[in-house]
Amino acid sequence: MSDNAARLRTAFLLLFLLVSSCSSATTAPTATAAVPPTTTSTIAPDPVSTFTPTATAVPAPARAFYTLDVKIDYDAHTVAVAETIRYPNHTGGQLNALVLAVEPNLWPDCFTMNGLFIDGVPTTAYSLDGQRLDIALSSFFMPETVLTIEIQYTLSLPFAEQEDPNVSRPRIFGYTRRQLNLTNWYPFVVPNINGEWVLHEPWFYGEHLVYDAADYEVNVKFADPSTAPVVASSGFPEPQADFTRYTITAARTFALAASREFQVSTLDAGGVIVSSYYFSLSDHGGQAALKASAEGIQVFSQRYGPYPHRTLSIVMGDFNDGMEYSGLFYLSRDFYGSLYDGTPANYLTFVAVHETAHQWWFDQVANDQALQPWLDESLCTYSEKIYYETVHPNLVTWWWEYRINFYSPQGGADIPIYEGGGFRPYTNAAYFQGAHFLEDLRVRIGDEAFFAFLQDYLAQGRGRIVTAADFFRILKTHTSTDYSDLVRQYFQNIY
Repeated sequence: MSDNAARLRTAFLLLFLLVSSCSSATTAPTATAAVPPTTTSTIAPDPVSTFTPTATAVPAPARAFYTLDVKIDYDAHTVAVAETIRYPNHTGGQLNALVLAVEPNLWPDCFTMNGLFIDGVPTTAYSLDGQRLDIALSSFFMPETVLTIEIQYTLSLPFAEQEDPNVSRPRIFGYTRRQLNLTNWYPFVVPNINGEWVLHEPWFYGEHLVYDAADYEVNVKFADPSTAPVVASSGFPEPQADFTRYTITAARTFALAASREFQVSTLDAGGVIVSSYYFSLSDHGGQAALKASAEGIQVFSQRYGPYPHRTLSIVMGDFNDGMEYSGLFYLSRDFYGSLYDGTPANYLTFVAVHETAHQWWFDQVANDQALQPWLDESLCTYSEKIYYETVHPNLVTWWWEYRINFYSPQGGADIPIYEGGGFRPYTNAAYFQGAHFLEDLRVRIGDEAFFAFLQDYLAQGRGRIVTAADFFRILKTHTSTDYSDLVRQYFQNIY
């Protein structure tokens, strides 16, 4: 262990002792086009700093590597973290600053920075404003070298069961009466595309964050191991003496859910361990979600390409929403209750399949979810149809009518979240109009060309952040059939 690592570990242990024993419930911020900052810390750079990030040119790995040492006080709803990011500069240019997303800072008194180091040297040259952390570098960070960022911080989790009339979907991050959820909970370096740091403002619906692929090692321990909850995570678990190590590679996110009330069922889907986490009295729904997701992995692995991770966690959320993360997704609690009828013709099944498909279209092939959300959402919605035609062909007509056509979708599929006009019009356009486009395209060019295109799109886009231009560029290499009328019919823009 290096001196810097030893220093960080020592500081981290001291940090644990300082974590407060309880925290009051907080209220989520109102989602607006420009979220006002909840915490602002602007400190002038240290004029005597001699840190030179490019003094040692370390060959850059393919992806950033995040190591998080985490101590959770489940009952106090607090989390202490020592985070290390080894960030490679693949931007093609020199950098004199970095931008990180710090989503927990959108909630008052949630995020507390306790230390920031660049290549082992403490720095105060940063500005934390809302979700944006700007770090000034004292000299240029050269292309294809690596810089190490160390951040020590604590989280006082917000209570996630409060209703906000200004937000159309519930918040997942935080805790409920029977569940703790860590989603978008750690600072991460946002993508730098064509010299611009990509960090959009939150919105009332949809997703605004864009992620580079990265590797993760997350070491989790609980303040009271004797009452530790059951944990669902993005990564593969490896129990150690007094903590559990979770690892995942080439992932967009790392998420974790914990509850003392979780029940767990597991299946092996072609070497992928799929686990369903659900609450009591929801056994049938928990088993159904597990079965549908395991089947989805097999269908999509055959149709698109292999599933990329060792595990997949399906989590019954203590809220009414579903959301995808790498190697983990949430399903709405209502899907397990009155909306589940014991058959595959229900929301629980097709949304479980939809979220499973995000492990291809979001996790493997990413896109700008704020400006071009159709690239992942339409493909995941249409993946539901591919699942039903493969596993339950007698339900395909039902799926089209119940899932899609019931809402009479209209609008351009390529609408940004900020122009959606509300959750339902946005969903009708980006999800359902997009699915209709893919169906019509498939009929037009034929199954062979259609699936060859999707496999190539996955192969070329894996690990990247793609655009609509990439989608249509790759498509054109797989067919000479004219589909321009379909583009005019379903999109606002001509590609």
